[in-house]
Amino acid sequence: MVDRLRSAAEQLEAPICPDCHIEMKWFRSELLAEEPTPIIAHLFVCPHCKRAAKTETIFKSTSGPPDKLSAPRFVAHAA
Repeated sequence: MVDRLRSAAEQLEAPICPDCHIEMKWFRSELLAEEPTPIIAHLFVCPHCKRAAKTETIFKSTSGPPDKLSAPRFVAHAA
């Protein structure tokens, strides 16, 4: 999960403050939900007016159930 947080933080684009029209600074990220789809919230703060903003990163499921499950095969031994 730490790797997902790092990769999400690296791909962030900071929002622009609607009051000051400057780029907001990243404050922190937190995990909102892990199942069924991981969601990470990123919090930003304007360095000038201290206004806060939040963006979310939603991960797509990378692993799913296999298309076909294999069944154990029993070998008959002749007596």
